[in-house]
Amino acid sequence: MARPTTTEILAEMVASVLSVAVAPGERIEPGTTVMLLESMKMEIPVLVEHGGTVLEVRVAPGDVIQEGDVLVVLDHG
Repeated sequence: MARPTTTEILAEMVASVLSVAVAPGERIEPGTTVMLLESMKMEIPVLVEHGGTVLEVRVAPGDVIQEGDVLVVLDHG
């Protein structure tokens, strides 16, 4: 069975998006911080486990996100 070539980075909690550090078309390495979230007055970096090319960024600074929302879509192909 073929391995999926895309990964969706999901929100793990309700938070506000403080900043987005990547853009579509950008190549990123494992461990890259793709955005900074704020929840309960704490800043939380969102890191990627696997590298790839950013296909989509589905949030913007100021957005309020819910647990399970798709934040970024990566292509590993």
